[in-house]
Amino acid sequence: MALLGVLLLLLSGTPAAAAVTPGLVLTSAVATLPAELSGLATAKRITYVTTAVDGATITATGLVLTPKNGRTNRTVVWGHGTTGLADKCAPSTNQSVFWPEARAAIAALLARGWTVTAPDYPGLGTLAPHPYLIGATAARSMIDSVKAARRLDAALTAQYVVDGHSQGGQGALFAGELAPAYDGALDLRGVAAIAPVSNADLFAPLVPGTPGQGYLVMGLFGLQAVDPGVNATALLANPAKLRLPVLLSGCLYEILDAYANLTPQQLLAGGALPDTVVAKLAQHVNPGQSPPSAPILLIQGTADESVPYDLTAGALVPELDAYDQPMLFVPVEGANPDSAVTETTGLVADWIATRFA
Repeated sequence: MALLGVLLLLLSGTPAAAAVTPGLVLTSAVATLPAELSGLATAKRITYVTTAVDGATITATGLVLTPKNGRTNRTVVWGHGTTGLADKCAPSTNQSVFWPEARAAIAALLARGWTVTAPDYPGLGTLAPHPYLIGATAARSMIDSVKAARRLDAALTAQYVVDGHSQGGQGALFAGELAPAYDGALDLRGVAAIAPVSNADLFAPLVPGTPGQGYLVMGLFGLQAVDPGVNATALLANPAKLRLPVLLSGCLYEILDAYANLTPQQLLAGGALPDTVVAKLAQHVNPGQSPPSAPILLIQGTADESVPYDLTAGALVPELDAYDQPMLFVPVEGANPDSAVTETTGLVADWIATRFA
């Protein structure tokens, strides 16, 4: 069925729309990979069906990378770190935001013979706004990317692992929480999360006045995408509003540069986030609110300024430790957000191999 026909069917609400299930592949085309990966895999860029936090059927895009050698017919999801909000910031079509650390992580997975799905997340490459840091939405697109890959390749088993960094690490943890009720016949073997975003209620109020203010602006628009009671623009002060075009014209580093030097009063109306907004961010952003369903590998660089080490070690680790699933926490001394990934590709691959074994 053509993409336009499927989209019209989704909008119609007719009984036939029930056949449009999560993981259904709507389009598939040969994709060009970065040089670091092209020798290891072939790839397809797909558009597929997933669901929003309210259960509505939506579409997402991403890559399915099939190893050229040593295939084991297992699947690993790679959840990328923050790229931006605009469609141009989808890694499946824009290699400039297919970050070097993501290439290194995926290369290590392909070298083990695992098929890798790399979702863009809803709203990056599709018509709807990107619900940035809404963990349950990213998690659904991650799980459904595995279903989509199995539709393309019947040899793939039900076993999968979710592996992600920063925004993707947060989504990976949410996927581990959602899997029992959402992944159907799939078999989640483990969750690897590198510098995952967490505890927004502790962290978000501290961001105004720091170089990371662009993350907060994106987070407010991500919240607006799923909560009609949130008006992100109204929460911003006038100097911040004047910079809003960068959310459409640029990606991560342009957004960070645009907002880096504002004072709290120049960023937010009243100079601070309302408590009600902080509470809503916590509701949608914080992993660890439900029990995980698979073992967890948690990695955090000690020199990470985007996701502070103390936030992960001091808050997220105890939260996850309170549940029954085993968790391995690995601090990486002196590592920044990117080097925490590149320095642990082998460690992550070894851990995933034990989960598949």
